[in-house]
Amino acid sequence: MPATLIKNALIVNEGAITETDLRIVGQRIETISTDITAASEDTVIDADGCYLIPGMIDDQVHFREPGLTHKGSIATESRAAVAGGITSYMEMPNVSPATTTIEALERKFAIAGQNSLANYSFYLGATEDNLEQIKQLDPKKHCGVKVFMGASTGDLLVEAPQALEEIFRDSPVLIVTHCESGPVIAQNKQRLLKEKSEFTIEDHPVLRDDQACYASSSYAVELAKKHNSQLHVLHITTAKELALFEVGPIENKNITAEACVHHLWFSNEDYAVRGNQIKCNPAVKYPSDREALLKALNSGQIDIIATDHAPHTWEEKQVPYDQAPAGLPLVQHALLTLFDQVTRGHMTMEQVVQKTAHNPAIRYGIEQRGFIREGYFADLVLVDAGSPTLVTNENSLYHCGWSPFSGHQFSAQIKKTWVNGGLVYADQKVNEKAAQAMRLVFDR
Repeated sequence: MPATLIKNALIVNEGAITETDLRIVGQRIETISTDITAASEDTVIDADGCYLIPGMIDDQVHFREPGLTHKGSIATESRAAVAGGITSYMEMPNVSPATTTIEALERKFAIAGQNSLANYSFYLGATEDNLEQIKQLDPKKHCGVKVFMGASTGDLLVEAPQALEEIFRDSPVLIVTHCESGPVIAQNKQRLLKEKSEFTIEDHPVLRDDQACYASSSYAVELAKKHNSQLHVLHITTAKELALFEVGPIENKNITAEACVHHLWFSNEDYAVRGNQIKCNPAVKYPSDREALLKALNSGQIDIIATDHAPHTWEEKQVPYDQAPAGLPLVQHALLTLFDQVTRGHMTMEQVVQKTAHNPAIRYGIEQRGFIREGYFADLVLVDAGSPTLVTNENSLYHCGWSPFSGHQFSAQIKKTWVNGGLVYADQKVNEKAAQAMRLVFDR
């Protein structure tokens, strides 16, 4: 089998940074040691003091396939993901048609089996009348069920109390939620309309304020406690919501919380320059909220960092605020934002790895991934902390062709990415021929 020896790496894993070597044989990590002799058939890579980390497991992406492939596809967005050091992802159901049946879910797995460069799983979307489909989900094969608890459109909006009670009572898999209260947003809109005739991007965090988020997320937590459900609340954006979540290791929790890279990076002060580029739901809020989220990462109230990658075309964003779609492309630059957070003193490298790899693997029960361990799949990323990356729209690999970070120079660079031992990204080039992505399997 093909073998790769990575020498002189600073391995970041399980709370420590260790200078050592690592040997990949086939799809797995064979040996981690300071005393590995290269075999004649080995490909030898000198890491030269770069960091070697487990690939990011992104539990929240929108890759837009089927039905919305003018924005992106599983093929295009997974290419951008591996270029950004994301080796596994879990994709959302709000495509066209929405993924609300087991049959539709398995069709997406089939597409990914042909086209994805990163390991993959897909959520079933909850509706107010598909409980029987939810009950058929297999905890070993399916990552979870996505519940839009307000602020959504079409069949995926679940607001009826009886439907929510049944989902939280009967789901055999992890429940992940988008928490914004539609009624509170409507009230905010009516209040603002008394003061102005039309809204601008600066109104976005006012319309979708902390009360809209808290009213919904507190309801989700209440339901989870009532039914002893496994709940993961996605993209927390406000200081107010943090009181809902416990401090402590993720292994001890039934209820967990997540922050996304753009909410850790941007604030409402960036709307003046970025405008609709950073329009997303939940909204980018205020510097005080961003600071609270960063502190919550350190305390353990926030367990996981994800992207909520959600591309739209440039033309779709160049319209008045109230017509512009919400979401932004993020997977290629997510890890780079976190390395900048390390440089700024907000996080450590060990915490980046814990929140992006270890904790997602633990929370979802992903088999043999998320850690650098002998016998585990070789999902690895080599990061040069001393080589900057200047982001431009031209060097962004997203199908939509633009990045909200365009013009920014990050402090680090993704040098190489391995997925199941295949070197799918190296020296700023994606190698599709090395792809051997797999469907994620869960030990639960």
